[in-house]
Amino acid sequence: MICPIVKLASKLISIPSISPNDNGCQNILIHKLKKIGFTIEKINKNTTNNFWAYRGTGKTLTFLGHTDVVPPGEILQWNTDPFNPTIKNNRLYGRGSADMKGSIAAMIIAVERFISKNSNYNGRISFIITSDEESKATHGTIKVVKKLILRNEKIDYCIIGEPTSNTVLGDTLKNGRRGSLTGEIRIFGKQGHVAYPDLAENPIHKSLLFLHELTCIKWDNGNQYFDKTNLEIVTITSGNKINNMIPGEILIICNIRFNTETTVKSIKLKILNLLNKFNLKNTIIWTLSGLPFLTKNGILINIVRKSIKKYSCKNPKTSTSGGTSDGRFIALMKPEIVELGLINKTIHKINEYTEISDLKLLTLIYENIIEQVLL
Repeated sequence: MICPIVKLASKLISIPSISPNDNGCQNILIHKLKKIGFTIEKINKNTTNNFWAYRGTGKTLTFLGHTDVVPPGEILQWNTDPFNPTIKNNRLYGRGSADMKGSIAAMIIAVERFISKNSNYNGRISFIITSDEESKATHGTIKVVKKLILRNEKIDYCIIGEPTSNTVLGDTLKNGRRGSLTGEIRIFGKQGHVAYPDLAENPIHKSLLFLHELTCIKWDNGNQYFDKTNLEIVTITSGNKINNMIPGEILIICNIRFNTETTVKSIKLKILNLLNKFNLKNTIIWTLSGLPFLTKNGILINIVRKSIKKYSCKNPKTSTSGGTSDGRFIALMKPEIVELGLINKTIHKINEYTEISDLKLLTLIYENIIEQVLL
């Protein structure tokens, strides 16, 4: 007989909820939560589905997750249908099994178990679930958070089910993330024929020294929680597809992952000063995906550590590495935040899977976290 965690995870995996389309995953979760006394508020926007669910009052522990997944890629390269959950060698295969439908299933079952044993507890359990985490994240968690802030809702502790474990479940938890700022820099020259360079200004040639110095900027030294701020150039293009024309402009796109030692204002100023240094005519469009956030050692981290050690004897390390997460949005409500989920080695890959034993173990850990916070 299939255990409840695997059964729920499989139901979710069987739905091709490619971001930002939920396609019914959240209806399954809402149905289960309503049965155990949760109040549900749908906060949908355009093609994105979100909901806020809560039970109880007072001190609040929130579980945050996303039902959307990335596309499966080349389906013929999968050993099984990515949306037909398959159990093989005690592993559950399918898109989203590790990122993060498996974690969502563990959250829901953990809460069900806790409430069945402790119908009267001290505080509030809540969920924020979105279908817009893997794509633009413009109509997802941020919309829910803004609405909650407007009515003065308070979240004390937040568990995010992102796949944070590296080789063994619980070996790593995330207590923060770096910020992300993207700059789209257009540098202008003067278009002309390559045979008459004196009648043109090549923006590529003019930008070479600027690009070199841009990549050599030392932003900061990092700190005990964060790696150094780094900039990566991800695109350089003139759009020119012929070999006898000097382009009139080029586009440079760079992304900066920054820590708490460096501000958005200082990043922009350094780049603008460098452009001025080389007298480059330019325009810049900035896109801030999120600010850095950090939960220092405190109540929630201590509770999560104890829960992991109780069931796995693992002493987890804290980390702020990796990309952004929806933690950057929930951080606006100033709770203690810990990201804890399944092993990440197959996420976004062909033949994504999670160990069934890890699903069961994660459920036990989540349930123990709830007990320590609310009992």
